[in-house]
Amino acid sequence: MKRYGNLFESAFSKENLYDAYLDARKGKRKKRATFEFENNLGANIQDLYDRVHDGTYTPDPYFKFTVYEPKERLIHAPSFRDIVLQHAIYRTIYDIFDRSFISTSFACRKGYGTHKASDYAQQMMRQCDPELYTLKLDIKKFFYSINRKVLRSLIERKIKDSKFVNIMMVFAEKEGDVGMPIGNLLSQIYALIYLNPLDHFIKRELHVERYARYVDDSVIIGLAKDQCVSMRDAIGEFLLHKLHLTFSKTSIQKIQKGINFVGYRTWQGKRFIRKHSLYKFSKALRAGNVKAMASIAGHAKRTASLPYMMRKARDLAPHMLNTLPNYYRLLSINPVA
Repeated sequence: MKRYGNLFESAFSKENLYDAYLDARKGKRKKRATFEFENNLGANIQDLYDRVHDGTYTPDPYFKFTVYEPKERLIHAPSFRDIVLQHAIYRTIYDIFDRSFISTSFACRKGYGTHKASDYAQQMMRQCDPELYTLKLDIKKFFYSINRKVLRSLIERKIKDSKFVNIMMVFAEKEGDVGMPIGNLLSQIYALIYLNPLDHFIKRELHVERYARYVDDSVIIGLAKDQCVSMRDAIGEFLLHKLHLTFSKTSIQKIQKGINFVGYRTWQGKRFIRKHSLYKFSKALRAGNVKAMASIAGHAKRTASLPYMMRKARDLAPHMLNTLPNYYRLLSINPVA
């Protein structure tokens, strides 16, 4: 396995820090923290450069808050200065690690996402006898259970620049002996790195053909029931002994009963968004929240739920349709089942 060195200087050059700042400000130009950093840009880039190179850099305290959708989670929001430094690291390591990820790991990667994950799962279901089974696996409290020593060892398989790795690991630290903060840009790629050995175990050692993962949710498609049981047990052993993780829940059911994966309820013939998403759409419709409506409608695109949503919008709040793109307005007039 090729290992990469001498990354510290290139990652934390003034040129890369400036490019990282440009990445960090996308979609955040109107925020106060971005304005304050930009207002004294040269001095802030120089200060960040000096602190990283002389060893005095430490992250600012996180701003912590709790979100309750889709489930309760404590979010650690970094300062804008720390976001810039994370982008500098991300720009340096993304391609190095992305080459090692399997093609059916769909989360937090360029050109991937929930739509592609759902498309793949449905395509694999259509290839199989509906009497065969799916194995669905969810990892218990994934981000809160990550062993940071294991994470570092996985990073060091690819990167031999210890000075650079030390800075990387600063953004994995949180209260307690295990776990990683949710909210950092780097937490996304660290999650991919951490579960990459699981993907290769399933594909190379268990020789599973139809497998997809999105963060800590995985699905295996087209097995006999006894194969699902043996796969579940083998994967559980690997997670426990290699990655110090356990399942929160698993499910084994026939393909004809569909799967609940990446926000979609999927069968061989049709796909729907989850009932909670339909509830949120109705709530946004009643509140006149166009932004939320458009977001949920985008999530529902290419599903059988979208025509129903547009008919509901037409019946309950026809004036709202004028604020949505033409595609959705047309669906409300001439819905496709």
